[in-house]
Formats: sequence, C-alpha cells, structure tokens
Amino acid sequence: MDNIRQALERARALEGAGAEQKVPLRQPSQAEPPVGIGHPAPASIAETVLDIGLLESNRIIAHDETDPRTRAFDMLRTQVLQAMDQRNRKFLGITSPTPGCGKTVTAINLAMSIARQPERSVLLVDLDLQKPRHIATSLGIECASGVFSVLEGHTNLASTVIAARAGHSHIAVLPTEKSTTASSAWMVSREMSTMLQEIRRDYRSHIVIVDLPPVLSSDDVIALLPQLDCALLVASVGRTTVAEIEECNRHLQSADVLRLVLNKVTETNSQYYPNYSAPPRQG
Repeated sequence: MDNIRQALERARALEGAGAEQKVPLRQPSQAEPPVGIGHPAPASIAETVLDIGLLESNRIIAHDETDPRTRAFDMLRTQVLQAMDQRNRKFLGITSPTPGCGKTVTAINLAMSIARQPERSVLLVDLDLQKPRHIATSLGIECASGVFSVLEGHTNLASTVIAARAGHSHIAVLPTEKSTTASSAWMVSREMSTMLQEIRRDYRSHIVIVDLPPVLSSDDVIALLPQLDCALLVASVGRTTVAEIEECNRHLQSADVLRLVLNKVTETNSQYYPNYSAPPRQG
C-alpha cells in the first residue's frame, strides 16, 4: 500500500501544521484511451431531472463545469480514470475510515464529474446497507425500490436503476431503500454476487462507483472489496486521525487502493471539497 504510505506523510505534515494549510493536487499525467466506451445501458425509467438548488444545499456541485469548486473533482476524476483505464478497471468502491468524512459527497460529485465527459457513462450504487438513502436523499430521488428489491428478487435491475440528470451530467443510480443489521451477511451472499455480476454484464460500458460503508465501522468493506476492482479512501482533516488511516491500511492490504483523498481542507473559496489525492501505486 505504498500510495497510502505516501499519503500518510502528507497527512502527518498537514496534521502538524493545522487544517489551514492547503495541499495541492498532483497534476495528472497523459491518460491511456478508455476501455469499452459507447455502448448504451439497458433501458431504464424516464429520466429524473434533479433540483439544482437541493444539490447545491447538499454540496453536490460537480455537474456545473463553471463552478470553480468543481475543479478539485475534475482533477480527481482525471487521476482516477487514468489509473482505472490503465488497469482495465470498471468498479470503484469509495469508502472512508469512519462516518462523516464526506465519502458520499465525494462519490456523487465524482460521478457527476465523470458523467460530464460525453464519452463516459456512470452508474452510482449505494451499498452502505446499514445507513442507506444518503445518495437518494442528497440527489432528491424517491426510491420505493432499490438494492434490496433486487437482492430479494422483487424487482429486476433494469427497472430499479434510476436515470437522473443535472446540467450536462447524466448518471444512472441504484439506490438502497432501507437499512439492515445483517449487512455483512448480505455482502458475502450469493444474491449480492449475482447482482454485481449482472451489473458487470449490463453496464459493462459504464464506470461503476459504489458508495461503501466506512472501513472501521464494520467488516462490510472487507467482505465486499474482493468483488470490486479498486477503491478510493476518503479521509477528513479535523476528523480522521493518522492512526485511523494506518488501521485502514492494515485492513486494505489486499485491495487496489487508487487514491487517498484528504477532504474538508480549509481554503478561501471551498471548505469541504477534496484538494489532495495520493498518487497511485506503480506497476
């Protein structure tokens, strides 16, 4: 996990200097051509037009390329897509050490940023099964059915995925409609494996972003990560400790962690958007 170790050096420096210090994003390098682009997703329900005011109030801004705060997510998008394209990755899990680090806001904004690129398609999946509906609430989406409806065989995937639009960002969303205390069992269930395989088949042209639970809250992330391709770890200045990042490092030894993002670094025009991501592992 050399990438997390490198990020820890930055995190320690930031922790020592205080949250007022800004750590710049690493400039992206030349990207390789994306893989498997241009094939439409299965038919879904009519497109839902999202309320821009509600998105703004929930810190969802990356659908608007004219908003200067979008720059951080666009740079993160470029770095992540380069790493995924080079490794032929399609499934990205986004997690954090503990709750409140901004992983869901990061997941949605990253999805919106990717979706602004005309050659890219995105499916955003809520798999934080113990505390779901964050994605649906943030987007203002009503979801009578969701992940559990698919897992329990009540609905099929195509009729459950919601097509949503904000500005020039068109994304597909698979929400979770209820919570469960048996999330670990669901993560390793045959039904979950079947659903993920179906997503891989039917959304093979998409980048699939999965909003996961926090790593240190349960064993859900450790259980599910083998079925994903790679991960993004979101830490929060003023909330996440270096010790928590180190503990995540131990739990995620076998995972392909593309980036560690330090979120909520204070700067003049943006107090809750990510402005650092660690470089990927080489090789």
